[in-house]
Amino acid sequence: MRQTWRWFGPDDPVALDHARQAGAGGIVTALHHLNQGGAWPAEEVARRKREIEAAGLVWDVVESINVAEDIKTRTGAWKERIEDYKGSIRAVARAGVRIICYNFMAITDWTRTDLAWKLPGGGYALRFDAADFAAYDLFVLKRRGAEADHAPGMVKRAEARFREMSEGDVGKLEAVLIDWLPAREVVYGRDGFRRMLDVYAGISREELRENLIAFLREITPVAEEEGALLCIHPDDPSFPIFGLPRVMSEAEDVRAVLAAVPERACGLTLCTGAFGSNPKNDLVAMAKEFARKIHFVHLRNVTREPDGSFYEADHLGGDVDMVGVVAALMEEEARRRAEGREDHELPMRPDHGHLLIDDIGKTVNPGYSCIGRLKGLAELRGVMAAVAAARAGRIS
Repeated sequence: MRQTWRWFGPDDPVALDHARQAGAGGIVTALHHLNQGGAWPAEEVARRKREIEAAGLVWDVVESINVAEDIKTRTGAWKERIEDYKGSIRAVARAGVRIICYNFMAITDWTRTDLAWKLPGGGYALRFDAADFAAYDLFVLKRRGAEADHAPGMVKRAEARFREMSEGDVGKLEAVLIDWLPAREVVYGRDGFRRMLDVYAGISREELRENLIAFLREITPVAEEEGALLCIHPDDPSFPIFGLPRVMSEAEDVRAVLAAVPERACGLTLCTGAFGSNPKNDLVAMAKEFARKIHFVHLRNVTREPDGSFYEADHLGGDVDMVGVVAALMEEEARRRAEGREDHELPMRPDHGHLLIDDIGKTVNPGYSCIGRLKGLAELRGVMAAVAAARAGRIS
């Protein structure tokens, strides 16, 4: 598997040189400063590519060209935004960057309640605490209909949790939930978030899926023409939050979209952490079932708790069978090599590392500190070496 590293551009505190020292050969990035709408200009794409190559690396994957809320809801300037998206596909593909990861999550991107949860052994992890989330949803945001989305026992727990929170605790939780994310194109205050929830109030899961499929039927022919591969990232977490429809949370969702848009260019980003947050998902089975349409891989692990909470575990810890997933993906790579495909190697990146050692106290993008991801990449590299050795018969 091709080892890559997410980089948030020139302002990222983790430099390109650090990625190279970690052992990555490829970079996963985007023109984050241009993610507020409009097609990416070819000259901006070329400038970013030169910057990466000057560091001795290759720009392998675009993550992400933002999908505007107008596209998801098919309201406002959605037709213009789709044309912009087509323009950005052409710009990156013609620059030689042909794998494009994107998501179709309504309003939110990946969602956690704590960006620095203290681990038992030291260091800090990202965490989604179901009671904290419910406390915010029910008693701070006061979303209409929220009580019906939480079990009675959780409502009681959430009320107790809310009563324990100081004003500062509420502000910190709100910032984490609705107005923070590295490279996010839009941030919301409480009233703005409520207004966006109202926009989605009349959109069902089935309708959002139809909008996704309609979008893909528009852009997939452009990707095919340009030799690009589109790979949708799953919902994170892969279960409903804020009463919003979810369309990429389980294997059935993937099947529906890939069946509706069967072209090779329409594929999947297999994120083991996002899909792993939902106990219904068997990641090894999904890696095998969707192997031919997996274009990009995020490898990280989560430990789930009975109430729906989870935290980011060690890459080889948690509830995802990481060795089984890697073995299944390497089997797919072998199949592609046997077909003579030049693109047989799947790009992967170690996702969401822990905050560890000297990175503690530094300014970092939560989940994207250097040492935690370096540790994760080293662990995954060891798994890949062991799987390759077993396939070659050197170990049993």
